[in-house]
Amino acid sequence: MLTATNQPAASWRRGGALLAGALGSLIACAMVGVVGAEPAAGAVEIQGFSPAAALAEVQLEQRFDADLSAAEIRSWMEIMASAPNHVGAPHDKANAEFQLKKFREWGWDASIETYSVLYPTPREVAVELVAPNRFTARLTEPAIAGDRTSSQIKDELPAYNVYGADGDVTAELVYVNQGMPDDYLELERQGVSVKGRIVLARYGGGWRGLKPKLAYEHGAVGCLIYSDPQDDGYRQGEIYPKGGYRPRDAVQRGSVQDLVLYTGDPLTPGVGAVPGAKRLAIQDAKTILKIPVLPISYAAAEPMLAALGGRVAPVAWHGGLPLTYHLGPGPAKIHIKVLSDWNQKTLYDVIATLRGAQEPDRWIIRGNHHDGWVFGATDPLAGQIALMAEAKAIGKLFKEGWRPRRTLVYASWDGEEPGLLGSTEWAETHAAELKSKAFLYINSDTNGRGFLGVGGTHGLQHFASEVARDVKDPETGSSVLLRAVAKERVEKIEAGGRGNPGTDLELGALGSGSDFTPFLQHLGVSSLDVGFDGETDYGVYHSAYDSFDHFRRFVDPSFEYGVALAKVVGRMTLRASQAQLLPAREGDFAASIAGFAEELHKLADGMRSKTLDVSKLLDEEAYKLATDPTRPRHAPARNSEVPYLNFAELDNAVVKLEHSAKAFDAEYASLAAADDTAAHAAQERLNATLGEIEQSLTDPNGLPGREWYQHMIYAPGFHTGYGVKTLPGIREAIEERRWDEANRYIGVVSRALNAYSARLDRAISGS
Repeated sequence: MLTATNQPAASWRRGGALLAGALGSLIACAMVGVVGAEPAAGAVEIQGFSPAAALAEVQLEQRFDADLSAAEIRSWMEIMASAPNHVGAPHDKANAEFQLKKFREWGWDASIETYSVLYPTPREVAVELVAPNRFTARLTEPAIAGDRTSSQIKDELPAYNVYGADGDVTAELVYVNQGMPDDYLELERQGVSVKGRIVLARYGGGWRGLKPKLAYEHGAVGCLIYSDPQDDGYRQGEIYPKGGYRPRDAVQRGSVQDLVLYTGDPLTPGVGAVPGAKRLAIQDAKTILKIPVLPISYAAAEPMLAALGGRVAPVAWHGGLPLTYHLGPGPAKIHIKVLSDWNQKTLYDVIATLRGAQEPDRWIIRGNHHDGWVFGATDPLAGQIALMAEAKAIGKLFKEGWRPRRTLVYASWDGEEPGLLGSTEWAETHAAELKSKAFLYINSDTNGRGFLGVGGTHGLQHFASEVARDVKDPETGSSVLLRAVAKERVEKIEAGGRGNPGTDLELGALGSGSDFTPFLQHLGVSSLDVGFDGETDYGVYHSAYDSFDHFRRFVDPSFEYGVALAKVVGRMTLRASQAQLLPAREGDFAASIAGFAEELHKLADGMRSKTLDVSKLLDEEAYKLATDPTRPRHAPARNSEVPYLNFAELDNAVVKLEHSAKAFDAEYASLAAADDTAAHAAQERLNATLGEIEQSLTDPNGLPGREWYQHMIYAPGFHTGYGVKTLPGIREAIEERRWDEANRYIGVVSRALNAYSARLDRAISGS
């Protein structure tokens, strides 16, 4: 779920420290996979560590690795994926209690924190084609040979989309492609209205919750969402059980909560869902949608699409079904019925802690969720078992006498799937403490086989790259860094661009869709999201076939990438907890911001040129001449000219940030190499800054129309959902042609960047 908007970074080999040659063989183990050369004899570097401390850290990580077992994480997944584990299911609670027992067994101070949240579940759901012929859609998934849990329907819920409205509607059908804003513009040009009708959208293009939201805003009375075989079915590969892709009757469940407004319990925005919390009335909850919506399989969508008349859909809208895709409306007529139980359910967050020995009030937080839509083997348990492996290995180090410098908090969240419920309620409940103590949140979710992907705060790009440098890829024996960078370079060159000239990862910017959201975008806690992917045959997302048997055949058969994820994230947590200096390279952050700002210039200039070109074509009646009279397509609406925005304040803030970051990184490098009493006060000064500086990038007024999202650099797009928008207050105002708002947020963002630069400057000067 990562969406990359990145800038290249400099080589990780900068500023290496030297040790005695006798350490060479040990250090070589920590330096595998460097492009094109062996490391210099006796050289080791770990960001934020002195040479002696770096050696100790390498030795600690070797002890950590020794306790990681593929067989063990395999056994944990088999147990945890043995029954449906959605919110409210008995096995969801059992999994939380299983993990609690394990954490305590491994030496952690662990407990379960509970929250009571609104979580509607279906009492009655139905989808029927009622004209011109009749067909009833199947909303449960049949058993599949060789998948042991697929026949286990006890406690399983039918296919549904949580936080859609209840309703009982019958109306004509319209096919809307992916149901995104541009699709509705095209329908308008085709002369097709969805008002008073039911829309059929295929998955893809953006967050599923935007599909019924946009349908409602255009006047629709209901929404169906289906998985097209072109995207994750037989057009991608053999379907399950022969292959790993979506079979005909598989349904992608999922939340349609309007998470671009806020995440978590719809009734308690901004506060934890604890006893005594003020709760909204259900009808006042902004993140609950207004029309009924249900997911269906492509087996169910096929007769509906076949029954549609009207214009043939644009070629780009055609999927993989063996039929001609029409737009409608009608003659296909659909009946949708959704009746739900709107009661509250209990969440079970498992929170495990190892108290820091020297800096207990600085926290490194590691999280993954344990709830799924049905069995949830890949999503989320593939990430969860890696987290458990890390906790077990770190617990063994703790039992053997090691103590972290800073406090480690390991969290197994509940309720992520319906809307990041468990992580959001915990973050909101502990908001004041987290703003004071939390330095870093590290997230994982799904995990597969292939290439390491990391998204997050760009000042952590080099930190993540150093970690990736020191972990071996299970398939190639290279480092996971080398594989990831090679893939980036190959893909860029094959796409006609230029490959990454450096040897660092290119971090993706974070939008939403997983549990980092409340930490980064609401509280301003630096965050990373980590996982492997790219070589899995995985087309059963959010279906009953996301099972242990599917995972062991088509996702990570050896479970070695689960071990690799544990090695990557385990090093991240250990290094962040142990380093004399908290990890940061502010030049990477400054370079990213400069890139984002340049994108805004190009966006505005491109819109200005296109607006002028379209206006000229309208004046010349070119659209009228260019359309087929027998299949008329309306001309686009005329837009006003794009003004020249005043980017000077932002451009000056970027230059200031680049200068401050360069000076800070120089001071950081000098202090990192020191390991004496005289340097400790200066190191603490830098750590105090790094511990809270991300909050300089937040604004208490939040983004326009969604004050819960307070980060001015990263946010989910209002019309993309999962997909990220960088510098979102400015970017989205430009995209939506709100020029006064764009100028206002140029000022807001510039002031945030200047505050960030000032914090860096004060850390150096000691003032």
